[in-house]
Amino acid sequence: MRALDAYIKLSRARKALADQTNGMLAQRGLTESQLGTLEALHHLGPMSQSEIGDKLLVTGGNMTMVLRNLEKRGLVRRQRVAHDRRQLRVSLTEAGGALIADLFPGHASNIVDLMGILCADEQEQLGRLCKMLGTQTREEPLRQA
Repeated sequence: MRALDAYIKLSRARKALADQTNGMLAQRGLTESQLGTLEALHHLGPMSQSEIGDKLLVTGGNMTMVLRNLEKRGLVRRQRVAHDRRQLRVSLTEAGGALIADLFPGHASNIVDLMGILCADEQEQLGRLCKMLGTQTREEPLRQA
């Protein structure tokens, strides 16, 4: 019961935070995955589609749709890699770079405000616990229901 209760609370907290941040994104016509993609490219530079998907924990099919929609808006560009034509390299366009540079400070500020419910020590503890859950969970397969 304790594990189920903690899981439900974690899921509800995640949804409550996402609901708050998604409103701002919707005003700019972006989804959470699209923002994550722009942010990753802004901070890390050009990457392959699979690298972005791994960073965002998004499936290949979903990543294809996210990139297609960002490309239609002129925010990213996908180019074939010269030495391996099967690979696509994704980078920000000038418009994409301008959008994320304008949007990210406000988004980060909103997250700081939302997380301000917790003191600094609690935020660090939450970060450690979430990291532990995320890394340990990947190592052990689930039992079949």
